[in-house]
Amino acid sequence: MRVAHVITRMIVGGAQENTLFNCLDLQRIYGDDVILITGPSLGPEGDLLQQGRAEGLKVIVLPDLVRAIDPVRDWKALRAIRQTLRDFQPDVVHTHSAKGGILGRQAAHDLGVPAILHTVHGAPFHPYQSPPVRWFYKACEKRAARQCHRLISVADAMTRLLTDAEVVAAEKCTTVYSGMNVDPFLWADTHRLAVRQRLGIGDDEVVVGKIARLFHLKGHADLIQAATTVVKTHANVKFLLIGDGILRDELTDQIRQAGLEDRFCFTGLVPPEDIPEYLGAMDLLVHTSYREGLARALPQALIAGKPVISYAIDGAPEVVIDGETGFLVSAGDIDRLADRIVELVGDKKMRADLGGQGRARFTDAFRHETMTSRLREIYQQILADSAGGDR
Repeated sequence: MRVAHVITRMIVGGAQENTLFNCLDLQRIYGDDVILITGPSLGPEGDLLQQGRAEGLKVIVLPDLVRAIDPVRDWKALRAIRQTLRDFQPDVVHTHSAKGGILGRQAAHDLGVPAILHTVHGAPFHPYQSPPVRWFYKACEKRAARQCHRLISVADAMTRLLTDAEVVAAEKCTTVYSGMNVDPFLWADTHRLAVRQRLGIGDDEVVVGKIARLFHLKGHADLIQAATTVVKTHANVKFLLIGDGILRDELTDQIRQAGLEDRFCFTGLVPPEDIPEYLGAMDLLVHTSYREGLARALPQALIAGKPVISYAIDGAPEVVIDGETGFLVSAGDIDRLADRIVELVGDKKMRADLGGQGRARFTDAFRHETMTSRLREIYQQILADSAGGDR
């Protein structure tokens, strides 16, 4: 079949990796004709396609497809997407991200594409927006939902969020976990000593890691505040922050004011293929984001055999099973967060037990081949329905 994926930008991120794996799997495993339509990959996260991972995939970059709302450029981007799709004549258009999803679905709908899908990696509306902005994004998503045949949720929580907001009916949504290459995570610990030596971390130190952009609503400040409690009882703990972003200086100042300079290590921007080795250097992962569909760092850590402490938001409870693969904490409950970190830092056997259960439960579920197989089945189902007149 002929499949066109549309995404706003191919920065280094979970939604982008998901999309790239799907495109490459469709080509390599099934022999499908695939194109990826995207805008400029601008941002401190880095360009995923600059890392040589496209591997023969046809990528079309549209200069006017940008993340920020810009009526003139958005109109130009819509026209460009529509023309690109008209030239390619796809059987399937699969969109991702807010802007790419809205414009891509509109263009595909205008052309009568037989199968139109959109993956909800994370809703563009959330409680931390002003009411007018939240209403605007809800209205846009509700309209776009009518222009596609199926919405793919990366977690059941995304479906609940959309249905609670009356954006779409639950029966139009299907959950497909965001796939990845799980093998490097299974071997993560082989890098443990080398990475620790490079970072100046001792063999006897317990490493609490966090993988996230240094950005708003990612909760780094909460972790730093919790760390002030943790270090009072555990002199051998280190905190490893993977990622970069606009809050680097602000967070560095917070760490300095707390007197924790010797307890925190920033890695800066890390290529996705290096994440497994950094997980291998950790003993547990903490996830304190206030909104996220289902952060890839959670299953990645569990597949690597590391337990996770996470805020109980969005899709996190679907993989962080409280007391089985890690612990859940109410968002913003810093005292409870500190208590759980203290508990895991002090109990090596518990860390091994929780991490082992996570690896057993989620390794196969998050293979990218599993994701692509399920998505392709959905493509075929929609095409069959369309051929039979069920639009």
